[in-house]
Amino acid sequence: MRAKLLVSVIMRSRNSDWVIAQAMGALYSQTFKDFELILVDSNSKDRTLEIIQEFPAELIKIKSSEYYPGTILNMAIKEAKGKILVFQNSDAVPINQYALERLIAPFENPEIQATFARQIPRPDAALWVQREYEASFPDTDETPTWISLSLPMAAMRKSAWEEHHFYTDAWGSEDSEWGHWAKQNGKKIQYVKDALIMHSHNYSLRQLYGRKFIEGEADAFIYRDKYSAIKAFKQFLGAVINDLFFYLKKKCFLGIFYIPIRRFVQFFSFYKAHKFGEKRIKTGNKNRSKGQKEVLSRYE
Repeated sequence: MRAKLLVSVIMRSRNSDWVIAQAMGALYSQTFKDFELILVDSNSKDRTLEIIQEFPAELIKIKSSEYYPGTILNMAIKEAKGKILVFQNSDAVPINQYALERLIAPFENPEIQATFARQIPRPDAALWVQREYEASFPDTDETPTWISLSLPMAAMRKSAWEEHHFYTDAWGSEDSEWGHWAKQNGKKIQYVKDALIMHSHNYSLRQLYGRKFIEGEADAFIYRDKYSAIKAFKQFLGAVINDLFFYLKKKCFLGIFYIPIRRFVQFFSFYKAHKFGEKRIKTGNKNRSKGQKEVLSRYE
């Protein structure tokens, strides 16, 4: 990677004082130094803004009601000077000083349009979270088919973004939509297993419902498919069985009783939201606010 290739890092924050100092400290401790940081804060009420001032960054403040991921990313990218865009969540912490260098190294190959890092769950991650991260971000050269791009830490050529901006039809899954577009159009995305970050969430059932709601609605727009109750039930059973074997392997017997409850919330929410997304598409409804309300209200 050329020493003077400027990189623009885009970070989004909201009430992140519990972790943002680690995320920004790790970023500014990277071996690769030639970057600018653009930080978009969504009306933080804790010490986030105070912590941000300790680091060099261009700060953009927005209202909570204005936060729609695709829209905000597109806005921030327009301010970016770099040829390579790096996305780092304010709760994503690079594990070593080489993560950024390794993440952008594949761009030496002109065919690579985007890259994304391997995510390691936090030490306090629940067992079900550990299982999902092991499956989604393995120590191999490729991820499973359901992970095409993941923005907790990822990089992209600005020229590729100019060809296809982040979508704004639904509230979430902007990374999945861009990754799907790239795959459909022969654009190469590389998973960088050696670019390691720490990132995970122990969602409560309430938070899990909101998270899966926005994913279900988004999937309807991304894939333009139909999602039946039968398909949801089959996926629910498969997930429960896989969880059961994983918990038995880890000898976590008490957690077994919560598996069907958690998976029911997940697939019921996803199914309900997917049908809502299908209806929005059919009726031409452009209002994205329901998804925003479903997820953000569960984090208050």
